[in-house]
Amino acid sequence: MDLQQGLIPCLFLVMKDFQKDLIDWYIKNHRPLEFRLKKDPYEIWISEIMAQQTRIEAMLPYFKRWIQQLPDIESVAKCDDEKLNKLWQGLGYYSRCKNIKKCAIECVEKYNGKLPCTKEELLKLPGIGPYTAGAIASIANGQRVSAVDGNVIRVFSRLYNIFEDVTKTSVKKRIEELVDESLPSKEEISYYNQAIMELGALICIPKNPRCELCPVKKYCDAKDPGSLPYKAKKKTRKIEYKHLYILVHKDKVHVVKRADTGLLAGLYGFDETKPEHIIESIELEPYIHIFSHVEWHMDATLCIVDREDSNYKTIEEIEEYIALPSAFMPFMKQVEEYLWKK
Repeated sequence: MDLQQGLIPCLFLVMKDFQKDLIDWYIKNHRPLEFRLKKDPYEIWISEIMAQQTRIEAMLPYFKRWIQQLPDIESVAKCDDEKLNKLWQGLGYYSRCKNIKKCAIECVEKYNGKLPCTKEELLKLPGIGPYTAGAIASIANGQRVSAVDGNVIRVFSRLYNIFEDVTKTSVKKRIEELVDESLPSKEEISYYNQAIMELGALICIPKNPRCELCPVKKYCDAKDPGSLPYKAKKKTRKIEYKHLYILVHKDKVHVVKRADTGLLAGLYGFDETKPEHIIESIELEPYIHIFSHVEWHMDATLCIVDREDSNYKTIEEIEEYIALPSAFMPFMKQVEEYLWKK
């Protein structure tokens, strides 16, 4: 028999064993995540967007609150932007929240308030990238497609002992091809994709991977799993210096809506121009907020003033209605402490 002809069925059998071992482990050990168990496309969509750059455990309270108030796509499409931002508060990356609404409106207009079924159609919608599209299509609809996120890249870079920079497009594409080659039948795809995600989240973790517990350890080529995936050092983040003026009149705080462009566009914050009519001023503890590509080094002055307008809100009103980004929350807490002591 030709060596190449004999190799193909051999590799096929090994892959079948790999799939079976992984799925069997998942069935016994997966976390009882309701949005995956239900296989509801809408809930999978929202959960996957929320979980980007956020641990599942930290995301769950936000997800439950969102679903309670916005149970379907049509309710998102009709929802007021201020309410959406408030529901999203604490997750960061508010542009994702904006894209969720854009996507919901398009689904109402084109798909009768539902998400389309295939990965190809899902990719045409605002804010839905290859991973999210693959997760929805495979988990909810059983389409035989991959869903490659950071967890999956980490797992496969270790399985194949890939020491190239996974942030490079060419390397990431090769890993995606390896994942595609590993996919099981349509009947098993939902479990399989979730199994890889769970493996990356619970066992094949970034630091100190739990190799002794790994159900597919015998298939792994990694010599030093903890050193993978390899990523080239990121460029130094740009530093921007800001001084905020937090105006207080009696028990109310002045909040302003930010410009429609730039970081935290269209959200609420504090003044960056020194006000007139200051009765007393107090310097607050400075704070550094780190975004993906820039750092804000912020100082802030609490300014007691002798007048107010409609943009002054009580602490209760801010907590109930205003989506204040996490970049400003350390200052807000200091202002609350000041008001409580009065």
